Amino acid sequence: MIWRAIKISSLSLAAAVLAGCAGYHLGPTNGEASGSRSVEILPFNNQTMQPRLGDSVTEAVRERVQTDGTFHLDTHGTADIVITGTLSHYGREGLSFLNSDSFTPDNYRVGVVAHVVARERSTGKLIFEKDVKGFTLLHTGTDLNSADRQAMPLLAEDLARNIIGLLAEDKW
Repeated sequence: MIWRAIKISSLSLAAAVLAGCAGYHLGPTNGEASGSRSVEILPFNNQTMQPRLGDSVTEAVRERVQTDGTFHLDTHGTADIVITGTLSHYGREGLSFLNSDSFTPDNYRVGVVAHVVARERSTGKLIFEKDVKGFTLLHTGTDLNSADRQAMPLLAEDLARNIIGLLAEDKW
């Protein structure tokens, strides 16, 4: 009797777990085969006052293409899709403040906005043109400049995830 109850509860648990995975899709969600299209990432134009942010974002987007696997990274000018971008805004927003000084932030939310354009190389067809945002959290400690430099790769990575997510989910 106990074995029967254990067997029924095990089957019920297995059915619930499998039902939870019913919406999961293995591979790209845009209907394309993985790696069937190639992408070239041109260097991002940095129009913010944050030095080397354009280089960090360009590198992060290229790494994201490689780790995502939906597209093949092409660096020789023969890609199916070309992505260009301009970093237009970089800013910090105070989240929490020092106990001893209510005007001095201790933690920030750092954000960047990039105007991103993706086009098919052969036809010039616009795939998307959007302002894409990326964010990260920053604890200043004693040195805001050092904290900014340490947060830059995380910020670039979040922006890259959002850019490649837009490209990978699009059905074109």
